Amino acid sequence: MAHSPVPGVAEHPSLALVDSAGLLPGGKGFDELATSESATAWLTSRDLVAEGAELYDHCRNRLVRFRGAVRELMVARVEDVAPAAESIRVLNEALTSAPGVLRLHFDPSSGFTRIAEHPATQVVEHVMALVAEDAAALLTGEEASMLALCGADSCVRIFLRTHARRQWCSTRCGDRMRAARAYARKRAALGRQSP
Repeated sequence: MAHSPVPGVAEHPSLALVDSAGLLPGGKGFDELATSESATAWLTSRDLVAEGAELYDHCRNRLVRFRGAVRELMVARVEDVAPAAESIRVLNEALTSAPGVLRLHFDPSSGFTRIAEHPATQVVEHVMALVAEDAAALLTGEEASMLALCGADSCVRIFLRTHARRQWCSTRCGDRMRAARAYARKRAALGRQSP
């Protein structure tokens, strides 16, 4: 899915997960975790699982439900409302369900490395533990006050407000909203000129 970079997504896998589904301009939906294959590719591209990992359908479904809980917690933080107790339970369960450790490997050509390699049945637990740790740190840390919802119509992305006046998650959303406002002003001016 190629869209404008969203502040905070590269640094926070929890934000990347939350923003992995939503609406594009024009109201067309997208979901980067729509299939087991696309979910595995998404996880691999963010180094959350090792190359060659395989995410089964039921694990993908768990990850999608987890994404919803993390999103609900972030929206609650942005809107300064109490989150659903279920979302907190889901995050806490993920924090304790699997160790978020990288396993040690040795390759004679490259030496020691650590990679996210777990049995197929534990891949989703590992990923959810890592993302849950990031989400908990983000929600309780210094950057929590920077979380914001994109102000563009139909955009549901959450981002880190890097500047106090920033309203949109991306240049694309900002350009779209400025163009819509200019068009509305032009129509209003034409309406005032009509007899």
